[in-house]
Amino acid sequence: MASQSTYSEIKNSIDGAARGTLFFPDTFASFGTSDAVRSALVRLCESGILMRVAQGIYYYPKIDMKWGSGIIPPSIEEIAEGIARRDRVRIAPTGSYALYQLGLTTQIPANVVFITDGSQRRVTIGKGKGILFRHSSEMRIFAFKSQLMALIVAALREIGEDNVTEGQLAVIKEHLASVSEEDFNHDMQLAPIWVRKILTEK
Repeated sequence: MASQSTYSEIKNSIDGAARGTLFFPDTFASFGTSDAVRSALVRLCESGILMRVAQGIYYYPKIDMKWGSGIIPPSIEEIAEGIARRDRVRIAPTGSYALYQLGLTTQIPANVVFITDGSQRRVTIGKGKGILFRHSSEMRIFAFKSQLMALIVAALREIGEDNVTEGQLAVIKEHLASVSEEDFNHDMQLAPIWVRKILTEK
C-alpha cells in the first residue's frame, strides 16, 4: 500500500534525525504524493512522534532527560530559522524580540517580527501568536557576522538614541564581551553612527 510505504519511509527518516529538527511536507516530497505525505504526518503527530507547531511545520521534539520535565518546545527563533532555511532566504531579528533575547525585557511579544529578503508573510503559532516576516531590501541588515551584534543593534534601534538607560547599557556591554574583536569591528560598520558611539563609549 503506497500510503503505508510513505509512512514507513517518513518515520525512518525522522528516526534518523536529531531531536529538535523541524520538518515540512516538502521535506518528504520524494516519498509519495502530497496526500500520502500529509496523511503520514498526521499519523505521526497522533502517535506522539511529531508535534505540529504551525500549519505545515512539524517538530521532532527534544526531551528533557536531565530534569524529566518532558518535551522541550522549539523557540520562536528556531521556527523562524527553519522556515528561512526551507525558503532559502535570510532573516534578521527586530525590535521587541531582540530586547527579549538580550534580557532587556521579560515580555515575549505575541507577534515576533523578523526582517527578511524573502516574501512578506505571517505564520500563526498557537492562539493569538505568530511570526511576521517583513520584507526589506536593505542588505546591510543581513550582513552581520555576529548574531549577537545583530540583536544588540536591533535592540538599540528599538529603544531609541535618547532613551538608552545605564542599566540597559550595562546589560548590552556584558553581551559584547562574547563578541570577537573581528566580528565587532566588522559589524560596527553596519550600525547607525549613534549606535557605534554608544557601543564604543567606556
